[in-house]
Amino acid sequence: MKKSHIVALIVIAAAVAAILTTVAESSTYATFSVAQSKEGKVFHVAGKLNHDKERIYDPHINPNLFTFYMKDSEGAERKVLLNAAPPQDFEKSEQIVVIGKMNGDAFHASSILMKCPSKYNNPQDAAKAIKPS
Repeated sequence: MKKSHIVALIVIAAAVAAILTTVAESSTYATFSVAQSKEGKVFHVAGKLNHDKERIYDPHINPNLFTFYMKDSEGAERKVLLNAAPPQDFEKSEQIVVIGKMNGDAFHASSILMKCPSKYNNPQDAAKAIKPS
């Protein structure tokens, strides 16, 4: 075998290994109960903010800790500890996706995604916005 063939095989093997590692470590969407059954594994949990419970953020004590309560798609509620400041317009979001791991009864989120309410809720308003003037 030529040296170029050996180098090519090594590069291909490394690429396949990198792809398999990425796929194996990628997180998936789940509920709090699934995340709790596989504690320590990274999951995306989609749900809604519970407006009835308190949200705690005190930048003087810890600027990288925001605590709130969220209900997942099954209605299970958990305390979420976000390792960051609260995102802008957090209270206005329709849906929240937290990315992180369960630790006991709390979900420790490393990041958060939000779906904010659409300004085009009324189809007639959307049509007006699209029409050229």
